[in-house]
Amino acid sequence: MWPFRKKRKSHASLPAALQAGGKVPVIMRARYDAAQTTADNARHWAMADALSADSAMSPDVRRKLRQNARYEVANNSYAKGIVLTIANDCVGTGPRLQLLTPDGVLNNSVEQAFAEWCRAVRLAAKLRTMRAAKATDGETFAVLTANPLVDSPIMLDVQLVEADRVASPWVSLIEDANDVDGIRLDAWGNPQSYSILRQHPGDLSNWRHEFDLVDAAAVIHWFRADRPGQHRGVPEITPALPLFAQLRDYTLAVIAAAETAADFAAVLFTDSPANGEAQALEPMDIVALEKRMATVLPDGWRLGQIEAQQPATGYAEFKREILNEIARCLNLPYNIAACNSSGYNYASGRLDHQTYYKAIRVEQAHLAEVVLDRILSAWLYEAALTEEFAALREMDGLPHQWFFDGSEHVDPAKEANAQATRLTSNTTTLAIEYARQGRDWETELRQRAKEKKLMKELGLVEESAPQADPENEDDEEEETETDVEARRAA
Repeated sequence: MWPFRKKRKSHASLPAALQAGGKVPVIMRARYDAAQTTADNARHWAMADALSADSAMSPDVRRKLRQNARYEVANNSYAKGIVLTIANDCVGTGPRLQLLTPDGVLNNSVEQAFAEWCRAVRLAAKLRTMRAAKATDGETFAVLTANPLVDSPIMLDVQLVEADRVASPWVSLIEDANDVDGIRLDAWGNPQSYSILRQHPGDLSNWRHEFDLVDAAAVIHWFRADRPGQHRGVPEITPALPLFAQLRDYTLAVIAAAETAADFAAVLFTDSPANGEAQALEPMDIVALEKRMATVLPDGWRLGQIEAQQPATGYAEFKREILNEIARCLNLPYNIAACNSSGYNYASGRLDHQTYYKAIRVEQAHLAEVVLDRILSAWLYEAALTEEFAALREMDGLPHQWFFDGSEHVDPAKEANAQATRLTSNTTTLAIEYARQGRDWETELRQRAKEKKLMKELGLVEESAPQADPENEDDEEEETETDVEARRAA
């Protein structure tokens, strides 16, 4: 961007302040190439709009995106595997609660009771369903309600609601700035209530006139807000939907071409011109051939086969590149999206996983803030009504933290040595190291103390594990230029 000065006028026409030695004003004229509409980019930016977040994500747009995303996940094995991988890695076997109050007895009793309630309501499975729905539908809802059939003293239950059921019913389809497709907002933009249809809009008998108005305190709405002022979510795999379709279409086209070439066992052809010396044959005539036979061809004709040109040499490279582009919008490395690490070595595999594991930690923190803390707050309220946990009535806002499953290391020996080095140099703590594995350090240390006491009583001697050579470890982790070229060639 360059400044341009206007042509200087004569001093006689300038204001008195400027004639006295003042500065001449400079007018900036700047532009962005991407803001220009030209013949080359007119079609490329034809669909760009200036709509607000809620207007751009209108009910019709979100409905169509959900339909396409669900269809793709149901019919594309890569899409299904990616969604399941994200749900399993984010939720795992389920989060575990650790209270941080000074009362250790209360902490243990509450943690144990909450874990039993989680198993009774199958909370881990519901959280995995919510995470998968968030990737496919863009958002997921849960209602905190009472369920007398829950096998627990706390009859709280978490009822999942699909995004299609949270919508403005036909009887209330009147322009209202405070209603965003079933979410009623107050003057400050906070949800007040949710309109939840009693039947799914996909049910043929549903006319969208029966609904329940549920208070926002009992509804959990989990989605990722990509724009300020956004109140509903779109599928996380939206940017990859056209790529999924291209991947399936290309794969089917390659298979169809290979099958077409394989359908022709042999062809008869001649180099003679039309009406030449070759014996006359009926065009496109079909001759059945028997196995292991010898035959004589008509005069002037030769026997040949169609050479199969599929799959082409670039077929595998195309699938790799398009899968890599698909996985990028979900922060997945290629080897996790494809479930194939044949082209990776140890160092490059760990490097590619760093972005993915950071995204998982961010997602788990969001899950804890939006979903788990709300569930725990409701559970503590219900538990305080019982005699067993009457002490909770006098407590407000129990300090706590959540543990998730840790990620498994591809080389446990190297990780153990690195862990020992961090502990020796005081750059970490046992709480941090156990948290990386998704375990409570206090529980693990008490269990370890019991084991050592019992080993001592039985006269067992604990043997120390051999230490690995750090020099060899560094050599194995370093990736040379030769390794890079070999991986690219593979």
